[in-house]
Parts: sequence; C-alpha cells; structure tokens
Amino acid sequence: MKRYGNLYPQITDFANLVLAAHQAQRGKRFREKILKFNYNREAKLAKIKSELESKTYHPGRYKTFEICEPKPRLISAAPYRDRVVHHALCNIIVPIFERTFIADSYANRLGFGTHKALRRFTSFARSSRYILQCDIKKYFPSIDHEILKSLLRRKIKCEDTLWLIDTIINRSNPQESVVEHFPGDDLLSPLQRRKGLPIGNLSSQFFANVYLNSLDHFIKEQLKAKKYVRYVDDFALFADDYGFLSEARVAIEEYLVNLRLKLHPVKSQLFETQHGASFLGFRILPDTIRVRSENLRRGRQRLQQLQRDYAQGKIKFQDVNCSIVSWQAHLAHGDSWQLRQKIFASLVFTRG
Repeated sequence: MKRYGNLYPQITDFANLVLAAHQAQRGKRFREKILKFNYNREAKLAKIKSELESKTYHPGRYKTFEICEPKPRLISAAPYRDRVVHHALCNIIVPIFERTFIADSYANRLGFGTHKALRRFTSFARSSRYILQCDIKKYFPSIDHEILKSLLRRKIKCEDTLWLIDTIINRSNPQESVVEHFPGDDLLSPLQRRKGLPIGNLSSQFFANVYLNSLDHFIKEQLKAKKYVRYVDDFALFADDYGFLSEARVAIEEYLVNLRLKLHPVKSQLFETQHGASFLGFRILPDTIRVRSENLRRGRQRLQQLQRDYAQGKIKFQDVNCSIVSWQAHLAHGDSWQLRQKIFASLVFTRG
C-alpha cells in the first residue's frame, strides 16, 4: 500500500491557507468573528502559517450546544482560525483517501451527497426483495482515537502532517460518554481509551469516512454484497436472499468489533422492502417516495421561525428565499408535488 510523504509544505503553503479561509467562511462571511478575522486576514493567515511550521499551533476551545431533533446530539463548533486549519489539512489529504473510497459511500464527498444516496437506495430497494438496514450505535462518540490514527497512518507517512492530525484529534472536546466492552477488555478499558470526535468539524466528517472505509471494502469484497449504500453511519445491504443478509449481519457485527463499534440493536433490522424503508428523511415504498412525517413537522417549524425572524427584521428576504428554495428542492426528491403546493402556495412573509 502506497504511503504519502512530504505533504506538510502543501498544507502550510500560503495559497492553500487563503483557499482554506475562503472555504471556512462560505455562507458565513458576514458573521462578526469572520469579519474581524478578514479585517487583517493576511497577517492572521501568516501567523497560522508560522505556528504550523514551528509546531506551536494549539487548537482553541470548542463552543458546544445540544440539538434535540431528530435526536439529542452534542454539536461542537471550533474557533474560526481552527476551521481554516481543518480545511487546509483536508485540501491536501482528502484526495489521497478519496481514491480508496467505494462508489456507494455518499456522505461528505464532493459530487456525492444525500440526493444521490437517496436515488441509489431507491434503485436498490425497488429491485430487491429484502433489505438489511443498519445504524451504528452512537457513532461519533464511539470513534476510537488510536484506531483512527492507525488507519490514517496506512496512507500517510509525513511526520509533520501526522503531528497536525494527532493535534486535532487529541484536542477533541469530550463527547457523550459511551461505555462498551469488547473481547480482551478489562473492566476499565472503555474508560481508559480516548474516543469521540466533535460532529461539527470538517475534519471529523472526513475522519468518520476513513474510519468506516475498511467496513465498506469488507462488505463489498469479502461478503460480496452487490447492492450496498452508506451515508455516514447509516448503511444498507439489499438482496433477494434472506439467508445471505442474515449471515451478513452476523459477519458485520463481528467485523465492527475490530473498530470497537456496535450496531444499534433497534435501528438495525432485516425486512422485506415492500414494507418500505426510511432513509435520509424519506420513506421509500415500492411505488412512491414520501417525506417522513417527523421531517415534515420540523420543516414546517423552520418555516414558521423564518416568518417570525423576517417579521422582526432579523433576516433579509434574500435569506428567506434561499432557505425556501433549498427546502423545495429537497422535497422534490420525493413524490411531493401536492404537498409542496399545499405548503408554499399560501406562505406569506410580512414585516411586523
């Protein structure tokens, strides 16, 4: 397996840091902290470059908050200058790993995304009798730091780049506590091993793909699954043979032990596709694709909040319009023409 060295000069190159700053502020450039950074951008990027080259760079403190929908999750926001560093790192190392990813892993990849994943899932579901749908239990809080570092070292040998990767991983803020025992553990092993990545980081999203990449190859190459889709930690196998999928579940559970992960006992199920399967906010049935009721409820709540914010002068109509167009485009991936007419035809925005 080829390993890559001499990457760090590319990461710390000033042009790459400028690009990273543009990427990190996309859609957010009028926020106060970003405006402040941009006021003296070249000097601040030069300081980041100097700290990276001298290895005096230290990530700042995360700002954390909890969201409750669709399920309770801890979201961590790194300081803006750290997000610039994350982009600078990913600009150089993502292409190295991208070549190793399978075609049916869709999350956080340029040119892939939720809608392509949904189309692939629908195609497989409608051409197969059975589905094994899996969800990894508390995925981001369970990612083991030492295992992740070893996976990254399979492709990267540049010591300076590995120092930066380790610095980002080691400075991850505490995540939800996960106590799971695996073969060979003693009573304290789950507490002694460092684990968990902040969901809000670009680097975490990339690391999450790397972490399950070997599982993708195991399913495709060892289990010989012809129909398989993964989006972050949600994945599904499709077949006409119930026994094949039943045996595949056992094999996947055994493989995940190597990554110190477990399948969610309730959300991971094997059933007939004719009953319908939920994926990325939609319900895929043999003859239709419906928006899940829970997603529809949350969408309506967001529209109501947009109306209130616009009435109070908190946001511009341009921002409102962008949000509406985005949600309309998302709903259009289901059979939702009448639903969209019902929601948007009578939608009114007025200043208070």
